[in-house]
Amino acid sequence: MMAEPLQVTHIITDLSTGGAELMLYKLLAHLDHGQFSCRVISLTSDGPIGDKIRALGVPVQFLGMRPGFPDPLAILRLVGWLRRTPPDLVQTWMYHADLVGGVAARLAGRAPVIWGIRNSNLDLLQSKRSTGWTVRTCAFLSNRLPQRIVSCSETARRIHIGLGYRADKMVVIPNGFDLELFHPDLSARTELRKELGVPQSVPVIGLVGRFDPQKDHQNFIQAAVILAVRFSETHFILCGDGISLENPLLAGWIDSSGLGKYFHLLGRREDMPRVTAALDLACSSSAYGEAFSNVLGEAMACEVPCVATDVGDSAYIIAETGRVVPPHDPQALANAMIDLLALAPGQRFALGVAARQRLEKYFEIHAITKSFEQLYQQIMIHRESL
Repeated sequence: MMAEPLQVTHIITDLSTGGAELMLYKLLAHLDHGQFSCRVISLTSDGPIGDKIRALGVPVQFLGMRPGFPDPLAILRLVGWLRRTPPDLVQTWMYHADLVGGVAARLAGRAPVIWGIRNSNLDLLQSKRSTGWTVRTCAFLSNRLPQRIVSCSETARRIHIGLGYRADKMVVIPNGFDLELFHPDLSARTELRKELGVPQSVPVIGLVGRFDPQKDHQNFIQAAVILAVRFSETHFILCGDGISLENPLLAGWIDSSGLGKYFHLLGRREDMPRVTAALDLACSSSAYGEAFSNVLGEAMACEVPCVATDVGDSAYIIAETGRVVPPHDPQALANAMIDLLALAPGQRFALGVAARQRLEKYFEIHAITKSFEQLYQQIMIHRESL
């Protein structure tokens, strides 16, 4: 007789298009649903990833909490949901969900909890005050609430142990990438350039990420000015929430650069595999906070060489297939992009091939999903032995 699937409830802060949300979606899309039956609860609101998760047949609920400090009434409502449909296991994603989900799971019953760390270093001047408070509270409670703490990067693991998180509960499971969805596509390169009016012969560099101090778009724009001295016809594609000329701060930086006609602000795109495959180089200019960059992995899967700032595990992800520079240094960022653009086409192509091979070896989504499945099973076996 076949055993009943393990009931796993995922609790996440929101369902926007951030890295944690996308990784949750990818995990749900590739889990063995004969062994694991899942549902998702968003603490705040629904969002684009909620629609994608529902399309998988996975139920989605949202509490409607306002961002900031936890709402006690919403936490009690969450406790009620967990009591009415008791999970075998609770997995939480991001700081606020770790705290609220961990407390609610403890109040609701005895289901073991897996926390999820998705940030590396925090800039407390840029981060919300509630985030700093939540991190400190989670560090204090990490001895009691979670059974395991999954960090998406080794750098984040080390940083959070330094913040007081329980070291022996930590396990690193990196982000995974769908190599069938993200792949090299020469037709995408041709078509997107036609769509944007970009000549086929000039370089195109992309930066994918929401408008946020963490992503440091100003650093990238300053680097573009330096790069344009050497490669004057280079075009730059920016994608993500808040990336439009209606954003006065971003529009001002681009206007001041004098390169306005070379920048293409695409906002949020639903065809990111196509956009990514059209690039000659991909860039991550993050200043802080990045633990494991999804956009680097997606570019590498498309055989696009990457330049990134040394934040989180970016240097480990890229290894010898691209370039890594210090954050907050537009000259270094520009030099690294110039270095790759100056390579012979065959050399840059070889870097791209090596990048995809690295993704296949270490970060392929099926292997990463298997790591989560094994963690779930280990926790349940340990619980049954008690």
